[in-house]
Amino acid sequence: MENAWQTIMEIITEWGVSILGAIGILIVGRIVAGIGRGAVRRVMKKAHSDESLIKFVGNLIYYLIVIFAVIAALAKFGVQTASFVAVLGAAGFAVGFALQGSLSNFASGVMILVFRPFKVGDYVSAAGVAGSVKEIGLFATTLATPDNIKIIVPNGKIYGDTIQNYSAYDIRRVDWLIGIGYGSTIEKAKQILEQILEGDGRVLQNPASMIAVSELADSSVNLVMRAWAKKEDYWDVKFDLTRKVKEEFDKNDIEIPFPQQVVHHMNPPAA
Repeated sequence: MENAWQTIMEIITEWGVSILGAIGILIVGRIVAGIGRGAVRRVMKKAHSDESLIKFVGNLIYYLIVIFAVIAALAKFGVQTASFVAVLGAAGFAVGFALQGSLSNFASGVMILVFRPFKVGDYVSAAGVAGSVKEIGLFATTLATPDNIKIIVPNGKIYGDTIQNYSAYDIRRVDWLIGIGYGSTIEKAKQILEQILEGDGRVLQNPASMIAVSELADSSVNLVMRAWAKKEDYWDVKFDLTRKVKEEFDKNDIEIPFPQQVVHHMNPPAA
């Protein structure tokens, strides 16, 4: 019994300190991980970062600190942590290679959330599709087309393509190309267009509007009319003023040419 008790005491003496040290490391590691996650989330919230990104970065910091604590605790028992880290690295590389497409979308999602080329509610064109942004996820972005079709686009395609954000600025320029007949007076047509722009309160005074002759086409003199409006008024201004131009030109006998084809019938020679 004395020998057995002595053996037990030797084991407790040898491993007790290591066990207590490992437990202490794990407890401290978890506390530090929680503090680190909370601090990162507070900083990112003050920077008005996206909520999805805040959760992701916070959890990433938490688990990295916990993993570091576990590795430090294993070292207390004489485990070769270098080999353990190497195995984890090899496994991570293998998983990353197998999921490279998903990881690419994930990385692009993080970049979108960090640099914010667009936000929920913006109307954008990217990756060959266009629509209003409904949701920005870590792997894909959800759009709704003007006719309310749901489109889910992988973030890798969006971030790797040219992104056009039609909602980024408060005002947009509205363009019209208006053709009048060669028999109509250019100056009179310009005066009518100017009156139309001045009579619509949605057309902004600054930047100034512009009306100019852009082209002498085959069957028409083409005028370009450009005006600025708030982004939310863009389509209403575009449609309403297009109709107004037709109505005012009809009242003032300004011809709007349309494609015509003249056919000459040649009489056959007399027999």
